[in-house]
Amino acid sequence: MAKAATKGTKKAAAKPAAKMAKPAAKVTAAKMSAKAVKPAAKAAPKATAKAAPKATAKAALKAKAQPAKKPAVKLSMLRPSVNNMTVRVFTRAAGLDHAETDAWGLTRTPEFLARNPAHLTPMIEDKGLPRGVLWESCAIMQYLANKHGLDKFYPKAPAKRAMVDSAMFYLVGTLYPYVARATYPALGFPQYAGEVGHSDAHPDKKSEAQKAAIAAIAEPLEVFHSFFRDGKPFIGGNNPSIADIRLAATLEFLAVIDYALPSWAKDYMAAIEKKLGKAYAEPAGDVRGYIAHVKAQATA
Repeated sequence: MAKAATKGTKKAAAKPAAKMAKPAAKVTAAKMSAKAVKPAAKAAPKATAKAAPKATAKAALKAKAQPAKKPAVKLSMLRPSVNNMTVRVFTRAAGLDHAETDAWGLTRTPEFLARNPAHLTPMIEDKGLPRGVLWESCAIMQYLANKHGLDKFYPKAPAKRAMVDSAMFYLVGTLYPYVARATYPALGFPQYAGEVGHSDAHPDKKSEAQKAAIAAIAEPLEVFHSFFRDGKPFIGGNNPSIADIRLAATLEFLAVIDYALPSWAKDYMAAIEKKLGKAYAEPAGDVRGYIAHVKAQATA
C-alpha cells in the first residue's frame, strides 16, 4: 500500500509541475519574442525617417521639372453677356480644360481684330481650328462637343441632333432678336444697325418698337415649350443639351425689363441650374449682377 501511495503521490506531484512548466515556457518565449521585436521596431522608424526626405525631395524635383500645363481652350468673353454666358456654362458643365480672358474694352484693338475681324465674343482659340479662332456661341458649343465626343450635350443620332440644331437656329433667328430689341435699350447695349433703337427715330418710335418686341416674345417662347420640349424636362430629354443652355441663358436677360415669364419657363430655368449646379450658377451670377446694377442705376 505504501508503495502504491508513493507512486500515486509522485504522479500527482509530477502533473502540476508539468502544468506549471508550460506557462513558464510560454512566458519565456513571449519575453524572447518581445526582445527580438523591440530592436526591429526601433529600426523601422529610422529607415522610414531616412527614406521619407529622399522621396519628398524626388517628388519636389519632378514637380519643378514639369512646366505648368497650358489650357486646351482659350476663351475670350464679356461677363454681362448672355451669349458669352452660354459658352462659359457649357465649358464648365462639360468639364473642359479652359482659361477665360475678359475682353471688355479690347475687342476693337488691332491685336484682337487681327485674329477676329468680326470683333465678336465669345471667341475661342484652339489649335485644331483652320484659322485658330472661332466665334458665335452655338458654333463654339457644336465644335467642342464634336471634338470631345460630348454626346450628352449634343447627340450624334441624326434625328435628335437635328432637333437640337433646329431649336438653336430658331432661337438665334427668331427669339433672340426680339429679346435683344426688348432688353438692349435697358441694358445700355448698342443695338444692331438697321434697328429702330439704333436710328435717329423719335423716342416714341423707339419705345413703340421695344413694346412690339416684348409682345412678340410670347409666341416663340411657347414654341420651345410645346414643340421642342414636348413634355420632356429639357430639349435634350432628361439632360440639358447645348440648345437648353442657349435658351436658358437668353431668358436671363428678360429680368432687366421685369418680363413676366410663364411658370413653365421659370421652372425650366430653375431645373437647368439645379442640374448643372455651379457650372450654370457662376456665369449666370455675372449676368444677374450686371442686370441688378443697371436696374439700380435706373432707379437712383
